[in-house]
This record gives sequence, structure tokens and C-alpha cells, in this order.
Amino acid sequence: MADTLAAEAPETLVDRALRRVTGLWRDMAERVVSRGEPEDVAAQMQACLTGRGGEVSARARAAKLAAAYRGFTEAERVHFLRTLAGFDADPKAVESAIKAWNDAPEGAGKAAAKVKLRRALESPRIRLLSQFTGIPDGMKLLVDLREDLLRVADTDPLLQALEADLKTLLMSWFDVGFLELRRIDWNSPAALLEKLIRYEAVHRIESWEDLKNRLDSDRRCYAFFHPRMPAEPLIFVEIALVKGLADSVQILLDPRTEVMDPSGADTAVFYSINNCQRGLDGIAFGNFLIKRVVEVLGLEFRGLKHFATLSPIPGFCRWLTAREEAGDTTLLTNDEATAIRAAAGVPAEASPLAALQLLVSRKEWPPELRKVMEPVLIRLCARYLAVESGRNKKRAADPVAHFHLSNGARIERINWRADTSPKGMRESAGMMVNYLYDLEFIEDNHEAYAGEGKRSMATSVRKLARS
Repeated sequence: MADTLAAEAPETLVDRALRRVTGLWRDMAERVVSRGEPEDVAAQMQACLTGRGGEVSARARAAKLAAAYRGFTEAERVHFLRTLAGFDADPKAVESAIKAWNDAPEGAGKAAAKVKLRRALESPRIRLLSQFTGIPDGMKLLVDLREDLLRVADTDPLLQALEADLKTLLMSWFDVGFLELRRIDWNSPAALLEKLIRYEAVHRIESWEDLKNRLDSDRRCYAFFHPRMPAEPLIFVEIALVKGLADSVQILLDPRTEVMDPSGADTAVFYSINNCQRGLDGIAFGNFLIKRVVEVLGLEFRGLKHFATLSPIPGFCRWLTAREEAGDTTLLTNDEATAIRAAAGVPAEASPLAALQLLVSRKEWPPELRKVMEPVLIRLCARYLAVESGRNKKRAADPVAHFHLSNGARIERINWRADTSPKGMRESAGMMVNYLYDLEFIEDNHEAYAGEGKRSMATSVRKLARS
């Protein structure tokens, strides 16, 4: 894996020169590409494709175009993308190549015709996109460009085709074999730590003290990096080294909690996984990251017996709302419905799911209300995770559940009041779930879920889901 990759090669004189002039080109971007004039944008793109002046000139033109794009407004970027999408394969050349392939004799003639057909099908825009990789920060530009594309691609079939081309290129360039696994700690560069704070979306980092706590001696943070984006994490995971399965993220994140000797830990808890680059959506890193980190931690701490998560359940309350709106009468037993109506103080003829929604939305849950809510919500949550599916009947309805089940994890335990933050209460009524990564069964679990949609789960979870 990529943690053994060498650091990016030192910049050449050409690279350093281009990096200096890129800043100047960014300032004069409006003069390089006239805003709102399609022929000028197209002319700049065509100039990049001609190859006049050799490699250095081609890279300089690509850098100019990149600098211009960085300075554009959102509307101007859409215009740029539509112009770029227009550099598609020549239909006549494709038709001619297809005819040549159909007419070619079997053997060498057919093979040669197939090569020409592939070349005819390749859009010039792919060559232009590839040119950006040769300039400073060019790879980051392409990632950001796809992020822009994802926001508007549905509005135009040509933009959809451009997005598909770019995704294919990025999947190749960001193959996991090229990535570098790096540990992030309190001694990492301040700029990188600031990005960690900015990219954390699961459990918000509230302060530098909060971040320092998450990077303490009984904590670990690992990220994947690409050699052409050495200062930009692609995805990172935060881990707590503890004894036993964690059942409260507030306790894990509490800076007042005593720091333990990590050598005495028997469980590594993955409590936050964050994708940092929206332009790489749909390109899988998370499964490789978890498995790679499990290997690294297992070598560092021989006493670790269990690898698990403490994961959010972001779709649970949405699912409850959808079932209530659909008038589902099958979710609650008669006894549960009676207890829920009584706790909510609504008439006997009122919808029990509507009463449940009312209770879930309350900010404070006194002990008597918790006593009613806990068994009901834990049972419904087990059903949601273990049984409910989305449009694809083989796929778990909850996106986080789908991610971990796809990676070969097992639904191990549902935890009551595990995330009492406003976000946790809003999304999952405060519940979280432990997914267990049993190294002996990861591959079998993955194959069963990917092939037949079978979800691996602990016996206790299975019983709850069936009750």
C-alpha cells in the first residue's frame, strides 16, 4: 500500500517557474480568457490541444486556462464547462472507424481497426483534462472541477458526458495503489490541522483543545493523500483506543476523560470517517482506508483484539417520518402504541407514530419518558438497520450501514443515548451503532452482502429486528 511510497519528487526548474507564473496568470485571468465570449474560451482550449511549441508551451497554456477558471464566478464556470464538454469525439470519424472495423478481415486487420476505433472514440476534452495534471496544483484543479460539474451535470447531457469522462480519469489517477497512508498528529503542519477541523463533518471539532484531545496518545488519526496533492487529505479516520466497545461519543470526545495507556487497549473504535474532496465522490477509498489502518494498528498494538466503529445512523428519523406519513400501522405493537399515546398525552384514536414523532422531537426526555421510548426506538432502529432497504432491495436503507456492511462489517450493538448532540438527536434520536470488523469473517460478510444482500449481525440485533 501507499504508506511505503516515496514522497513526491522535487520540483524541476520548469515546475518552479510555472508555479511562480501561475500566480501572475491568476491575477490576469480576465485578460487571458474573455468572460462570457464562447469563441475566446474555445480558442484557448483549442490552443491547448494543438501542441504548438512543445511540452513547455502546452503546459503554460494549460496553466493560463487553469488560472482563468480559478477566477471565474459560478455562472462563468458553467459556461467554461459547457465549452469544454463540446470538445467531443468527431461523429464522422467515429462512423468511418466503425465502418472500417466492420469491413476489416479477422486477425491483424481487425485488431488494427479496433485500435483506430478506440482513438476515434476518445474525446479531445480527455486530452485537455490530462494536460492539467502536468501543471502545479493541476490535480487539485481537476478534483474541484468535478465538484463543480456534479452540481450542474443533470442540466445538460453534454455535461453528464464530461463528468463521466472526468470520473473515469480520476478513478485511474486515484487508484488506491497510488495513495499514501499518513498518520496525522499534533505535530503535523498547522495548515493540515486546520483542514482537519474544516473537513470534519461527523462530529464537529469545536476548538483547538478539542482537536488536541482527538490526537492524544490514546487516539489515532490516519488519512490518505495523493502524491500530486500532498497537502490535501482525501479521506481521514479518527480512532479511539479503549477497553471494550464504546457506547457514547460524548464520553469519547470529552477532554476531561482520563487518557489511558494505549498499550492496555483491547479495542480500536473508529468513530469518525470523513471524505474531504467532494470532487472524488463515487470513488471508493473508505473500505481500503479502514482495512489498511486495521493492519497498521494491529502491528503497533499487539493487545488489540477487536476493531469496531461507533457510527451514526443518519437516516433513522427520516425513515420514521416517512413511515408516519405513509400511515404505516405495522411498526408498533398494540402495547407500544398504547404506551406511546399515554406518554405523549394524546387521545386513544390518535396515530401512535405521530405521537412517537412528537416525543422524539422533544428537547428533554425525563426518566419516565425514556423508560417508554428506549425499548421502542431500539427495536425500530434494529429493524431499520437489519431489514429496511432503499430502491435497491439488496442495499441497506441507511447510507452508513451500507458503507460498513459493504466493507464486511457486522451490526454488533445499538447504543441508547450514544450521541446526545443536537445533530445526533435530530437524525437518530440519540442512538448510534457499533459495527464490528472481525478479521476472520470480513471477506465472507462482504461477499454475502455484495452478492445476495445478506447483512451480518449479532444474535441480539437479529432478535430485536424480528420482534
